[in-house]
Amino acid sequence: MAAPAPIAAVAWTALLLATTPTPGTRVILLPDDEGRSTAVVVSTQGGEQQVSQPYQQATAAADSHAAPKLGQADPAAVQSEYRELFALRPPKPHQFNLLFDAGGTSLTPASLSTLDKVVAEAQSRPEADITVTGHTDSRGSMTDNDALSVRRAQEICELLVKRGFPAYHVEAVGRGEREPAVPTADEVDEPRNRRAVILVR
Repeated sequence: MAAPAPIAAVAWTALLLATTPTPGTRVILLPDDEGRSTAVVVSTQGGEQQVSQPYQQATAAADSHAAPKLGQADPAAVQSEYRELFALRPPKPHQFNLLFDAGGTSLTPASLSTLDKVVAEAQSRPEADITVTGHTDSRGSMTDNDALSVRRAQEICELLVKRGFPAYHVEAVGRGEREPAVPTADEVDEPRNRRAVILVR
């Protein structure tokens, strides 16, 4: 049985590159963890092919003047052939959604109790990073809501640091009323939009 092909490069969101047993290149597109559409163009002297479906592959011999050949790799075979490489893959990001009381930076009691789970999840990952994105409902001016969303994110960051998570691995971002969880008209008090989205990577 031929030895597994050595890996040339890896981009985990989409792409796996490997050289084939005979000199050349094989490109396999992996599924994106977040379900986004991805694609890569493989070019040779003889032409190019776009690889755009999960586990679709393009192969080309090193001395070939033809365009790469498209095919479909077997997902189970890819997972088996590169088992050790897949084992090094970092865990998927974990998202938490926390809610605020109206008009300020105070979390609801249920959301406040969730912070310990956020820290536990982050501490279970090596060198984890946390991004906190603050949001508001549509009441008030855009400028005021931008500032409030930043204060909300910063408040959560401070609470996470107080619970033992290192400050240099936490980032606060504010989005104001731009990305509502529940679209509303202007000046609507919508509790589900008064939130912070915490992403642990």
